[in-house]
Amino acid sequence: MEIENMHFIMLNNKIFRNNQIQLDKVMKKYDLSSGLMPYLFILEKSEGVSLHELSRKIGNDKAMTTRTIKRLIELEYVDKVGKDGDCRAYQLYLTAKAKTILPQMHGEVQEIVDLISVDLSPEEKAVTLTAMKKILIRTQQLRVEEEMYGKKL
Repeated sequence: MEIENMHFIMLNNKIFRNNQIQLDKVMKKYDLSSGLMPYLFILEKSEGVSLHELSRKIGNDKAMTTRTIKRLIELEYVDKVGKDGDCRAYQLYLTAKAKTILPQMHGEVQEIVDLISVDLSPEEKAVTLTAMKKILIRTQQLRVEEEMYGKKL
C-alpha cells in the first residue's frame, strides 16, 4: 500500500512536470511561462478583481500573486487601477495585448490536452476529470483547515 501511495504522488508530480515543460515551450513565444498563464486565464473571466481575490482564486499566497502580477504588468499583459481612491487597493485588468493573444493561448493549450489524452476514451476522460476535481477540492479543503485550525496533514 505504501508503494502505491508513493506511486500515486510520483505519477501526479511527473504528469505536472511534463505538462509544465510543454506549456513553457508554447508560452515562450509570448514571453510567458506556465506559471503566469493561469493568472491570465483567471483575469480573463474575472477582470477587476483585487490581488487578494486573485490569490484566493489561484490558490497562491499574496506575495506570490504580487510578484506574478508585477511581472505581467512589466510584460504589458495586465494593468492595475486604483480602487476608490485607496492607493493600496487595486483592481486588475487585462490589456489589449493580453486579450489579443488569449484565444491563441487557449487553442495551444487545447492542442496539448488533446495530445496527452489521445489514448483515453471519452468515458475515461470524463472519469479522470471527475477524479482530478475531487482530489483538487479535497486538497484545497485540507489547506484551508490547516490555515484555519493549524491541523497538519
